[in-house]
Amino acid sequence: MTDLFNFSAGPAMLPKEVMQQAQQELLNWQGQGVSVMELSHRDPAYVKMARQAEQDLRDLLAVPDDYEVLFLQGGGRGQFAAVPQNIASKSATVDYLDSGIWSGYAIREAEKFVNRVNVVGGQQQQANGKALTPRSDWKLSEDAAYFHYCPNETVDGIALHQIPDDIAAPLVADMSSNLLSEPLDVSRFGVIYAGAQKNIGPSGFAVVLVKRDLLGTPQTELSSIMDYQIQAKSSSMYNTPNTFAWYLSGLVFKWLKEIGGLQEMGRRNHRKAELLYQYLDQSEFYRNEVQPEYRSIMNIPFQLADKKQELRFLQQAQAQGLSGLKGHRFVGGMRASLYNAMPEEGVHALIQFMDEFQRKL
Repeated sequence: MTDLFNFSAGPAMLPKEVMQQAQQELLNWQGQGVSVMELSHRDPAYVKMARQAEQDLRDLLAVPDDYEVLFLQGGGRGQFAAVPQNIASKSATVDYLDSGIWSGYAIREAEKFVNRVNVVGGQQQQANGKALTPRSDWKLSEDAAYFHYCPNETVDGIALHQIPDDIAAPLVADMSSNLLSEPLDVSRFGVIYAGAQKNIGPSGFAVVLVKRDLLGTPQTELSSIMDYQIQAKSSSMYNTPNTFAWYLSGLVFKWLKEIGGLQEMGRRNHRKAELLYQYLDQSEFYRNEVQPEYRSIMNIPFQLADKKQELRFLQQAQAQGLSGLKGHRFVGGMRASLYNAMPEEGVHALIQFMDEFQRKL
């Protein structure tokens, strides 16, 4: 079978080496005679694997010792509610940057649990493309319990590449689509959370990094399963975790370490994005509508000059082994997601197809 390059925004492509190992171990994991999915999460072999996965993630991100690393269920959306309930009081004001659709969902969820959500700024449509409110124009609160933003918005392909500075409140970041894509200074944040289905593992799973001094005063109505302190004390096993997702994520962490860590991953990801943006910028048929300084390296939306050709484009791309290119329903057009598992060969194949499609019209 010819390799298929999956450009889906999520659930997304996983490293082939990881999938092959999981396939080989599926029925008999580590000589246990059963699948890892059939083994108790309390079994010493599974606990050892889980602890190693946590350590590998800590190594990759150089997570400081005063941070808890949690593996939870509910994906990124679950954390939209968990964050305010864990680190803000019901009477609190919290600051949010509304950079796109996922930030909007997070804002609406937070409004259920705090007194006031202050939107400091957001996405802007300017003559030369989509952008964000400049940092100098953000309307920050004086007493915010935290500042929340999404560094990479998958739908519009908008990214904030610089970590916000000079903000007194703890930084909270939804990194569902960019965690592990390049080096990151975790110490700048109070909370980092990520749904797993982009660069980590299967959907329905989430990773949370939380500074320990933010724990201890959750809202009283908070469900125990979403209580960061309870989960930390239980090593993320207060309830039966998603055992297969944890295992597969652990394989991804090992794969990242084997290829050279996040320095090498970042180099690859920037190279892939640069190739596609260079092609789009020289084309008169395809265009990206985001200002260069805000362009995502993970998700690259693009439009065709002739919208009537979109269905034909998608059908022919699929026939060429290029799948998952349809843009989000709120935006339309096309979107190429270049997560960690996407090899550079996939980007070259996409550019070659795009060039041929245009020439044959």
